[in-house]
Amino acid sequence: MPGEKLGVISLGCAKNLVDTEVMLGLITEAGFEVTNNAQEAQVLIINTCGFINDAKEESINTILEMAEYKNKGNCKVLLATGCLTQRYREELMKEIPELDGIIGTGDYNKIATVIEDALKGTKIASFDNCGFLYDHTYPRLLSGPSHRAYVKIAEGCNHKCAFCVIPDLRGRYQSRSPESVIKEVEGLANRGVKEINLIAQDSTSYGKDLKDSSVNLARLLKQLVNKESVEWLRVLYGYPTGVTEDLIEVIANENKICKYLDIPLQHAHPEILKKMGRFLPPEDAKQLITKIRKNIPGVILRSTFMVGFPGEKDHHFDELYQFMQEIQFERAGVFVYSREESTKAAKLKEQVKNNVKVERFHRLMKLQKKISEQKNKDYLGSIQQVLVEGQVRDSHDLYFGRFWGQAPEVDGLVYFTSNRHVSSGDLVKAKITGTYTYDLKGEVI
Repeated sequence: MPGEKLGVISLGCAKNLVDTEVMLGLITEAGFEVTNNAQEAQVLIINTCGFINDAKEESINTILEMAEYKNKGNCKVLLATGCLTQRYREELMKEIPELDGIIGTGDYNKIATVIEDALKGTKIASFDNCGFLYDHTYPRLLSGPSHRAYVKIAEGCNHKCAFCVIPDLRGRYQSRSPESVIKEVEGLANRGVKEINLIAQDSTSYGKDLKDSSVNLARLLKQLVNKESVEWLRVLYGYPTGVTEDLIEVIANENKICKYLDIPLQHAHPEILKKMGRFLPPEDAKQLITKIRKNIPGVILRSTFMVGFPGEKDHHFDELYQFMQEIQFERAGVFVYSREESTKAAKLKEQVKNNVKVERFHRLMKLQKKISEQKNKDYLGSIQQVLVEGQVRDSHDLYFGRFWGQAPEVDGLVYFTSNRHVSSGDLVKAKITGTYTYDLKGEVI
């Protein structure tokens, strides 16, 4: 009942984190008290991820770990929400009897009611919708640092990548209205948020599903840069074919927009891309990257690649390796293909052996390590604006933060010294005096 203490664990991606923060807002609005101590919580909620095998395993292990607090803690109600529950709703309730309720990806707005019913002894499985699209009217409790936030501009996905289950878990693409996004950003800025990271499963498709054909990501960014309190705007998770000339132009010309683009390409061989359901040929990808770098000097490009997709032979991988070596991405993530039931790729023949996938993963990561080390040297002697994240423990003058080219949680940090005390959320100017593989070293000037 309202007044009970409640703990929440959020797993998976930043999009999942936004859902968690909206649920936290609804929970506190209903009168529950949020605690970070699982031992004292009467209600425990795990917002799960169900994208790939490792994420599913982490989610299940976390549920089982939290279930222990029903025996040794104060927990009366254990709930699971999110992608794993959407995907395995029947199995979870059957195999984990400690669960007192589960909520799918479209019913987060019902969280308070489900908790109250569960406290009365009623087990709930709520799956009336698929894909929850919140707006600015929803309460939201930020769970991370108060100076940065993610803003989800759309939910769901219309792409049909052969390896991905997201469309089944999150539904078709739904854009928020520009007015709703702008009002949320204004509200966050008024609360002291300095860095806004715009996210969606495909941020570059923003607006395509709306009746107003003039709505798109470039226009949204032009509207958001007028908000005085916002210092940094960043675009994450863009589909490469959606990177338009208008988008490149607005990123190039607006100082508040970080010169940073995250555009997952997944592979670089035409045969594998076709099997994946990805339709940007490698040569077109090269032309796009050349155009971006020409028009946005100093841009940071991040991409994601997958190794071990069914049918990937040595020569396919070698072309991917050469592509990454040639393009020299400032940031790159590499993932091992995960065979997910109900996807097209799971039915393909010529599944790659796990040891081969792992070996290819390490080869690409070793290559990217060398590229990152070299790219970081370009910043030696430069002056960078750094958003302070915190102070290194047991140090009186060593701090850490990020410059505009480092996205939260996925990229490196700037470790810097300062003769004066600085606080989390401050923006300082630092001279870069050294480099590491992924991080930078500096001193405040």
